Amino acid sequence: MRTPWRTGAAAAIPVVIAAGAIGAWFVLKEPGADLKFDTSVKAQAFVAKHPRVVFDHGHRNVHSISGRYEPFANLVRADGCRIESSSGTIDEGRLKGVDVLVIVNATGEVKREESAFSAAEIGQIEKWVRDGGSLLLVADHHPYGPAAAPLAKAFGVTMYGGWCDDEANARKGSGDTGQIVFTRETGLMEHPITRGKSASDRVSTVETFTGQSLSGPAEASVLLALSGTAMDRVPVGSKSETKGSSTTTTFETRDESAAGHCQGLAMEYGKGRVVVLGEAAMLTAQVDAKTGTKFGMNAAGNENRQFVLNLVRWLGRAAGNDGA
Repeated sequence: MRTPWRTGAAAAIPVVIAAGAIGAWFVLKEPGADLKFDTSVKAQAFVAKHPRVVFDHGHRNVHSISGRYEPFANLVRADGCRIESSSGTIDEGRLKGVDVLVIVNATGEVKREESAFSAAEIGQIEKWVRDGGSLLLVADHHPYGPAAAPLAKAFGVTMYGGWCDDEANARKGSGDTGQIVFTRETGLMEHPITRGKSASDRVSTVETFTGQSLSGPAEASVLLALSGTAMDRVPVGSKSETKGSSTTTTFETRDESAAGHCQGLAMEYGKGRVVVLGEAAMLTAQVDAKTGTKFGMNAAGNENRQFVLNLVRWLGRAAGNDGA
């Protein structure tokens, strides 16, 4: 989570990284997986077929299905999916037999904000989706947005890559304008993913926990629309200070309007489907071990759990969730 302070139009965002880490390994202060969160599913969607959902572990991803995305994996598995991880280069062989490819917070090899994927990998993924595969691409704020931006661009999606604030729709009392609540009145849009198969699956509130903003092609459907006063805090410089075993990196940012942008979109692409999200915590359940604060689908007042189910059902083409 972020603790920003601002002077004028600029913001300084401190990030604690591990001493000796390769590049800038942002994560030590973030909460861990909430393994007490209930991931059972009463009415399993995938009964006759069980889509193969593959979670990318091969691009220096900061999330894994045995780490902070374990609640996501458990929920998807409980809904009838086969979920597994994949390491290494993404090529035609690795994509064979995969129904849904999930990529979350991949990073570059040398500099973490550089493209996490080679041109060949991007071409293979684009072709695989065009031929009928389903992709869930999730990339958070800097450096994860820039690292995934070239892959997103292959589908006509722009990742703005900074930190997104939407004060108009921020969670009241959170003290963080990047903790955004999307309702039917404040940007949660109508789509099979938000509508679900029946009235009991309908989603009315989705919450994000500090991410970036996105925009997509005309044929994409916006899922999570930002307000007209939303802002992107785009990094323009940084400095680091080391004390003991930790280093604090402070980013100077430039404010840019995020009006017309979103934090989630979905589209049909050729014979396949794509969902792109600009925030990662929303799809899992995390908890701060010291304070007990919950982040994600375990936080009170949101329906992110159902959003996750509906999203994977749409990508996996569950009966009744195709939006026909």
